[in-house]
Amino acid sequence: MRKRYALLICLFAVIILSSCHSKKAVMRGEPGEVVAPQPSIAEKYSSILGVDKNQIQNGRLYAFIDQWMGTPYKFGGLDHDGIDCSGLSFLLEQQVYGLNIPRTTGQQVAVIKRKYEEELQEGDLVFFDYDGKKFSHVGVYLQNGYYVHASSTKGVIIVKLHDPYTYKYFSRCGSVTADADTSAGK
Repeated sequence: MRKRYALLICLFAVIILSSCHSKKAVMRGEPGEVVAPQPSIAEKYSSILGVDKNQIQNGRLYAFIDQWMGTPYKFGGLDHDGIDCSGLSFLLEQQVYGLNIPRTTGQQVAVIKRKYEEELQEGDLVFFDYDGKKFSHVGVYLQNGYYVHASSTKGVIIVKLHDPYTYKYFSRCGSVTADADTSAGK
C-alpha cells in the first residue's frame, strides 16, 4: 500500500514538474498595453538580444514571440502548425499592438511610414527583396539590431538585421501608420 502511495506521489510530481517546464509564456494585458514581462522571459530574451534584462519591457511582445518561436514555416499559414512571414507580422501587430494590418507582405509595405534604419523602434516592420521580388519578405524589429520573422527554412526565429545573408536583401523599414486599420480589409 505504501509503495503504491509513494509511486502515485512520484508520478504526480513528475507530471506537475514536466508540465511546468514546457509551459509557454502567457500574454497578459490587452493589445496595445505594455505590461512587464515574466522574469524568465526577460532573462531569456535579454540574453538572445544582448541587452540588459531591464530593457525587455514589453511583456506582451516577448510572450507572443515565445509562443511562436520555432513554429515551422508554411506559405499562407496562420497557426502553430505553420506560419509565413506576413502571417506572423499580421498576428503580432494585432495581438501585441492592437493594430490591424493587411495580411500580405505587398499590402503591409503600403501601410508603413518609412524610416531610416537607425530610427527603427520595437514593433516596426522590416522588408526584404528575395528572389528578385520586391518586398517578398517581412519581419518585425525588436531592439539592438534584431528582428523576429518566419524563416522559410528555420521557422520563427530571431536574427540580427545585419546578418550577412539576410542584410543584402534588406530593402525598406518603417512603422505601421495610424490609418492601417482602414487598409486592413483591402
